[in-house]
Amino acid sequence: MSIILFARFGQIIIYLLITNNELTYFPFIQKIYTPFYYAAPACFYLYITGFIKNRSDIGKFGWLHFAPAVLSIIHVLPWHFSSSVNWNEVADQIKGNRQLFITEQTGLFPAYFQYAFRPLLIISYLTATWIVALRSGIIQQRNWNNISNIWVFFCLIAGAVFQMLSILPLVFGGLQLAAAFYPWYIFLNSLTLLTAISFVLHQPKLLYGYLLVAVNWRTTSLETDLTETTTPATLSKKAILLPEQLSVYANAMKMLMETEKPFLIPDFQMIHLAQKLNIPVHHCSFVINNVIGKNFRDWINAYRIEDFMQQHTLKGNKMTIEAIAYESGFKSLATFYSAFKKETGLIPKAYFSDLKRQQISS
Repeated sequence: MSIILFARFGQIIIYLLITNNELTYFPFIQKIYTPFYYAAPACFYLYITGFIKNRSDIGKFGWLHFAPAVLSIIHVLPWHFSSSVNWNEVADQIKGNRQLFITEQTGLFPAYFQYAFRPLLIISYLTATWIVALRSGIIQQRNWNNISNIWVFFCLIAGAVFQMLSILPLVFGGLQLAAAFYPWYIFLNSLTLLTAISFVLHQPKLLYGYLLVAVNWRTTSLETDLTETTTPATLSKKAILLPEQLSVYANAMKMLMETEKPFLIPDFQMIHLAQKLNIPVHHCSFVINNVIGKNFRDWINAYRIEDFMQQHTLKGNKMTIEAIAYESGFKSLATFYSAFKKETGLIPKAYFSDLKRQQISS
């Protein structure tokens, strides 16, 4: 999130430098901010999907999202064989066409690296982010009592509006309309940036534990030692919740899983659990990890395996093991077999063979 805000701040700084004819440091500032422009779309996607999927890490292949930013660093480096840049022309084009439509070469790569690749990158990541959000159901549920939902919705709307504002005037009105609208675009950028910062300052937990943020909410000064009334798994750790709250949350989670059975939904995530219980996502994570004693995936798969066992008793003669597994909420057979072995110590066929032998012998 900090990279997105820093990139927005850079746009404002560069615009102010150009409009005040302070071009001495403009080339240096433009080069400094260029990699952030190419990293911002990926950071937007990773940050929003991090909230939706409750991911606090990028993953092995997730770093590939930053390949365009690496290319932009190579692009702005002062290579001795690269052609010289007409920075006065670049400044004029930024003032007239906006930063997305610079047709002057600004570094090692041809000009289309700026005016074609960057808009395509922005639109692609913005579209991908909205697809993930719509598929997750976070927008359709409209749970505005959850502050995380409000923040995600605000980011999605702000991202969509400002990217469209940066492109539509030039597409439909030409360069003159784009140039006339640009000061208002910068003003709206500044206003949204101020709103976002104010929102985060009043709700700092929105940033805790998520992508590209180094703060660890488990080690803040607000933590309280757990007393002897908690489970042994929590005695060696800290919590920001009172023991009574931990017990209430754990019981509420258990009741929800047993009555509504949301684990039957293959795409059920921790954020959906938090929305149903109307509690913060990181509270859900803490209770599951430290009170229940499992990670979220193992915990929800245990319920699915229990449901599978019940359904297999009723439908085992009519349906295959795999078909019942899908009905029990498993999205893939690999996950089912792994979860089944983790819960029983055996693969399904071996387990049911042993169970049949025990029944015969008894």
